[in-house]
Order: sequence, then C-alpha cells, then structure tokens
Amino acid sequence: MSTPVTTWYLEQTARDELRPAAAPAVPGVGVARAEVPSGDLGRFLYAAVGGDVSWIDRLPWPVGQWQAHLERPGAELWVAYERGTPAGYIELDAQDEGAVEIVYFGLLPAFRGRGIGGHLLSFGTARAWDLAGRWPGRPETRRVWLHTCSLDGPHALGNYQRRGFRVTHTTQSH
Repeated sequence: MSTPVTTWYLEQTARDELRPAAAPAVPGVGVARAEVPSGDLGRFLYAAVGGDVSWIDRLPWPVGQWQAHLERPGAELWVAYERGTPAGYIELDAQDEGAVEIVYFGLLPAFRGRGIGGHLLSFGTARAWDLAGRWPGRPETRRVWLHTCSLDGPHALGNYQRRGFRVTHTTQSH
C-alpha cells in the first residue's frame, strides 16, 4: 500500500512579494554561495538534508553527474553555516524566460526549529531575484517558484507561505 502524497506548487512573481524572516537569534549564522561548483558538496548537502524526508531522486547520481549539474550557468548553491558548520542549503536553477526554481531547500536535522530555515529561505529567495546580476546574459528574474510535498518537513509549506510564496496548484499521487 502506497502513501498518498500531496505536492504544492508555489511562486512569487514580483520581488516585493518576498516577506523576509527575522535574522535568527542563533549566534554565528551566515549564508555563503558555494562559488566553486563541487559535486561532492552538492551530494553531501542533498543526502544530509533530505535523508529523513524521502529525498531519493538524486541518490543514484555519481559525483560526475553532480559536478556537471552544478557547473551549468545559472545553477547556484547557497549554504547556511552556524559557526562554520554547514546547517543547510538552497539550490537555485535559472530557467527560461526569467524563471528561477528553488530546486532544493532545507536544513540538516540538528539545525531545524531554530529560526535558521526562515532566514535561509529569505536570503536564498532574494538571491533568486537578483540571480541575473551574477550571470551575464541571463534575463532578469520575473518568477521564483518551487514545489514541496507532504513528505517534506511539517513546517515547509508554512515557511514558504510566510515568505510570500502563494500556491498556484496542488497535485495528489499514490
């Protein structure tokens, strides 16, 4: 018997729709772009963040596939750190016609529930809106979108909505 899964698709269509979270009360939290594409880092973050919430689609990827994926123009990883320790990440993917997808976002389990997620999502969404400035030739961002599902963390959908994302449609699968 399979578990029914609800998937919500969300978007922002203007930069001023972003409602940033307050900075976390946790000292020593920062976010930095992984400017050197690293398949090893991408694979580590994906497995560490998604391991307990059923992220499985990229698990079979060899490091070379990760590397090629992250070397594409407009692909970015932004990593949250707490006092030098990776706490989570957000992966952005520039697409056609000014769309930027938040492909993956989340925190390692030990860092959840401490205000870091709202901050990282706010920071990463702002970077999606200004992505074209880092990639010459890319069109200005006109839409930032993502999807989340009922297998993700229990606070995921609410965090996206508090940051100003609105649901565009929902699907059900079994």
